[in-house]
Amino acid sequence: MNAPAQVAAPPRTADRSADKRPVRALTGLLPFVRPYRGRIALAGLFLVLAALTTLAFPVALKALIDHGLVASDPGARVMALRGYFLALFAVGAALGIFSAARFYAVTWLGERITADLRNAVYRHVLRQSPEFFETTRTGEVLSRLTTDTTLVQTVVGSSLSMGLRNTVMGVGALLALIVTNPYVMTQVLGILVLVVLPSLYFGRRVRKLSRASQDRVADSSAIAAEVLAAIPVVQGFVQEPREAARFDAATESAFETARRRTRVRAVLVAFIISATFGALLWGLYQGTQAVIRGDISAGHLGQTVVFVIILVSSVAVLSEVYGDLLRAAGATERLMELLAAQSPVADPPQPRALPPTQGGSAVQLRAVTFHYPSRPQTAALADFDLTVRPGETVALVGPSGAGKSTVLQLLLRFYDTERGTITLDGVPVHETSLAALRSRIGIVPQDSMVFSTSALENIRYGRPDATNEEVFAAARAAFADEFIRALPEGYASFLGERGVRLSGGQRQRISIARAILKNPPLLLLDEATSALDAESERMVQAALEAAMKDRSTLVIAHRLATVLRADRIVVMEAGRIVDQGTHAELVAGGGLYARLAAMQFDAPRA
Repeated sequence: MNAPAQVAAPPRTADRSADKRPVRALTGLLPFVRPYRGRIALAGLFLVLAALTTLAFPVALKALIDHGLVASDPGARVMALRGYFLALFAVGAALGIFSAARFYAVTWLGERITADLRNAVYRHVLRQSPEFFETTRTGEVLSRLTTDTTLVQTVVGSSLSMGLRNTVMGVGALLALIVTNPYVMTQVLGILVLVVLPSLYFGRRVRKLSRASQDRVADSSAIAAEVLAAIPVVQGFVQEPREAARFDAATESAFETARRRTRVRAVLVAFIISATFGALLWGLYQGTQAVIRGDISAGHLGQTVVFVIILVSSVAVLSEVYGDLLRAAGATERLMELLAAQSPVADPPQPRALPPTQGGSAVQLRAVTFHYPSRPQTAALADFDLTVRPGETVALVGPSGAGKSTVLQLLLRFYDTERGTITLDGVPVHETSLAALRSRIGIVPQDSMVFSTSALENIRYGRPDATNEEVFAAARAAFADEFIRALPEGYASFLGERGVRLSGGQRQRISIARAILKNPPLLLLDEATSALDAESERMVQAALEAAMKDRSTLVIAHRLATVLRADRIVVMEAGRIVDQGTHAELVAGGGLYARLAAMQFDAPRA
C-alpha cells in the first residue's frame, strides 16, 4: 500500500522568515558556483590586480608632484617628468589589461552559472507531478526562469565583481589614508560607523520590496501566459478589453511596488553617498590645514585627494551594488523555492525491473481509493477494483466525473494512490522507476498536444530514435499520411504553436501516430476520437483497432459507438464500478449503460 501523497507546498506560499536574512539567501547559489572554483580564482586574481593597480595611481601621482616638479634644473625636470608620466602610463595600461581580463572572466562566470541555474530549475520543474501545477501557475514558473535568473546573472556577472573590486579599492584607500593620516582618519571612521547602522535598516526594506516586486511581475506573467494560451476563447467572447484591463492592473501593481522599492533604494544611496562624502571632506579639510602648517607635502595632499576620491566612489558603487544584491537575494529565494519543491511522486530507492511481456501488459487495480489534492472532500475513486488481461481491450464509460481519467492518471503514476495497489505485469507501479513504467504505456489524450516543430518531429516524439520510414508507417496507420503530405513542405512543415495550422481531427491523428510509433504493450486512449468528424473517426477507429492487436488497451469514451467492439465495457459512476460486460449484455441489463446507450443511439433525429 502506498503512503498518502504529501502535497508539495506552493512556492508562492513558502515561508517568508528568510526575509530577515539580508543577502544570505545568495548562498543558495553556492552549488552552482563550486564547479567553477578555478575560474573564480582566476577572476579574483584579475580583480585584485585591477584594484591594486588603481591604488598605485595616487602613489605614482605623489611621486610626480613631489619629485618631478621640484627639480631645479629644467632639463632634469623634463626627464623626471617623462619618467613619472611613463610610470603613470604603465599603471593605466596595466589597469586596462587587468580590467579587461576581469570583465571577460566574470561575465563568463555570470553567463555560465545562470545557464546552469536555469537548466537546473527547468529540469526540476519537469519532474514535478501534476499536483505541483494545481497550485503553481505556469506563467509564474516562466517568470522565475526568465526575470529572476536575469537578476541573478546581473549580480554574478557584473554587480558582484564591481562590488568586490570596489571593496578592495575602498579598503585599500582607507588603509592608505589611515597610514598617511592616522589622526584625521580615526575621526572619519567614527563618523562612517554611524552611516552603516541606518543603511542596514534601509537595506532590509529594499530587499523585502524587491521580493514583492518580483512576485508582482510573476503575477502579470501568469496572466499573460494563461490568456495567450486561450486566445480563441478570449476573442470569441469579446473579452479583449477585460483581459487587457486585468493585465494593466497587474502591471500597475508591479510598477507601484517597484516605485516604492526604487524610492527606498534612492534614499539609501543618497544617505550613504552624502554621509560618506561629508565625512571624507572633513578629513580632506584637515589635510589642507596640515599642508598650510607644513606638516605634509603638496604631493602628500594630492595623494590624499585621489585616495579620498577612490574611497568615495567605491562607497557610491557599493551602495548601488548592495541594492542589486538585495534584489538578487529575493530572486534567488524564489528560484530556490522551486528547486526545494519535492514531488510526491518519485522513483523508489531501489526500483524493481518489469518482466518482459508478450501480447500486452497485465494491469490490476485493487481496492484503490484516491482524492485529488485540490478536492480532498470528494473521492475520485473509492475501493476501485479492475483487472485488464494481456491483449484485452477494456472500455471505461460513465458520466463526467465518474473517475475514468483518474484511472489512467494513476496508471501513469501522475499521482499515487492513498489506499490500495496498482500493478503492471505483476509489479506495483510505485516499486518500479517512472521511466520504466511510462515507457511501457502509450497514451492518446483527449486534448492532443502538438509541439512547435515539424510534423515529422511531432510524430517522432513517441520514439526519438525512429527512422523516417517508421514515422511514415505510423502516420499511414493513423490515416495522417495523406494530409501531412498535402502540407506545403510535407513532413517538414512547421505546425505552429500547439498545432494551430491543423484542424482538431488532424492534431488528434498526429497524436495517435505518435502513440503507434512508440509501440507500447499498454495503450491508453482518452477520448481519442472525440475531435474527429464521422469519416475521420471511421478511418482512425480502424487504425486504432489494428494498433490494439497484441497489446492491452484501456479506452475512455463518452461516444459509445467507439467502444462497441471492446472485449469488456466497464461502467463507472462516482468513482466505483457499477456494471461491466459486453455491449449487448449491458443493454439487456437495463442499467446505467442502457440509459446512456438509449440517449445516444435512440436520440430523436432532427
